[in-house]
Amino acid sequence: MSEETAAEMGGTMHENGMGPLRPLSVRMSDGTRAQLEILAQLNERSLTEETRLALEHWVEKSKSDPAVLKRAEQVRAEIERDAETRRNAIEAVLGGKTAKPTARASKQASSGA
Repeated sequence: MSEETAAEMGGTMHENGMGPLRPLSVRMSDGTRAQLEILAQLNERSLTEETRLALEHWVEKSKSDPAVLKRAEQVRAEIERDAETRRNAIEAVLGGKTAKPTARASKQASSGA
């Protein structure tokens, strides 16, 4: 997928280099949409641009939320445990033996993480 161009994905390249812009349908109340349309008009932007900027702002704000960061660490640990299990499984299939745990997995096991 990283090989696909913005045009192939049906989007355009974002000016900040964060990748192609792709469409997203969002359902919202009439009141919220009306307010967003007014804000877009006041800021001399399209509704699409105003929505995109609002979503980007929310993403940045969420990245500094302690609860989100804590959950992200939990999810990362779950992913790493799953990846280790899968690495061991593939090593057992390919090598015919159980893989040695990595230093990270050993450290997590001893710390109870």
